[in-house]
Amino acid sequence: MTTIHDTGLRGFASDNYSGIHPEVLAAIAAANDGHQIAYGEDAYSARLQEVFAEHLGEGIEAFPVFNGTGANVVGLQSMLPRWGAVVCADTAHINVDEGGAPEKVGGIKLWTVPTPDGKLTTDLIDREARGWGDEHRAQPLVVSITQSTELGTVYTPEEVRAIADHVHGLGMRLHMDGSRLANAAASLDQPIRAFTRDAGVDVMSVGGTKNGAMLAEAIVVLNPDASEGLTYLRKTNMQLASKMRFVSAQLIALYEGDLWLRNARHSNAMAARLRSALDARIADGTVSGVTFSQDTQANGLFLTLPEGVADRLRETFRFYDWDEARREVRWVCSFDTAESDVDRLVELVVAETGN
Repeated sequence: MTTIHDTGLRGFASDNYSGIHPEVLAAIAAANDGHQIAYGEDAYSARLQEVFAEHLGEGIEAFPVFNGTGANVVGLQSMLPRWGAVVCADTAHINVDEGGAPEKVGGIKLWTVPTPDGKLTTDLIDREARGWGDEHRAQPLVVSITQSTELGTVYTPEEVRAIADHVHGLGMRLHMDGSRLANAAASLDQPIRAFTRDAGVDVMSVGGTKNGAMLAEAIVVLNPDASEGLTYLRKTNMQLASKMRFVSAQLIALYEGDLWLRNARHSNAMAARLRSALDARIADGTVSGVTFSQDTQANGLFLTLPEGVADRLRETFRFYDWDEARREVRWVCSFDTAESDVDRLVELVVAETGN
């Protein structure tokens, strides 16, 4: 097959738009020779358990899956009885961007809470963490937080610990959607364990696809008492890979060394470069009518643009509207975003909004 797409096309729409990191692609090829037992009884899936234990400590168990939606839905199912519900931010991926899969596939009621920055607090959780024993109300038994959040913000280890202690005190469990876990670790300059297992998270998803993998995510059980049935739930939810060695090999390539962190640091750095350049031009008046709506703590930026500017910028770089009524857009940097991409976008913004 010959290449049929424009390899020069660049964008800021999503870190899912990027290709596969060469080291991950090489890992898939390295795992390809010969036969291995299917459905996870392979050498690579066994090694993956060791790799995640090196990050998170002994006694954890990892379940590779195809995608983030599967990781979240199946992981949450394992934490809940049929009558259970999940408290989450109204911007959470499980609420906004998974096509109703938690409800339709998982049978999970979501109790959503509005947040200004995508982050839950104990007070916000308490808005919906109530009604236990009321047979007319789905029982809130899990809180799900996202790290980094859908609005590009990051929980500190102390914030996660405060939530975990509060949730556990209520008899609930804590789930973390870690689709961009690596970006949070790079932002905090902390090991993954510091804001997950050591901070009281019970079950989490670990991302790969947004950080250089082809299709590779994992559910990781940090507290065995908080999850059951994943061996069966993964299969019944169509997330059990027959040739699992190729999913596991991708995650090994990322997490065995520091590729996961190198990639995340780069995408965060490109977001910081973009934010800094525009902040400087807003301050000196070179750019007008542009306002950032969230802190830039990971690899995502949120900002409002003057009328019509977004559509003209999209003639060069694709990106999404976040809140069309407010003219708020989202830009996301990837492991392969180049400084020249960032500088070109800044030039275009200046050209469109400068006085």
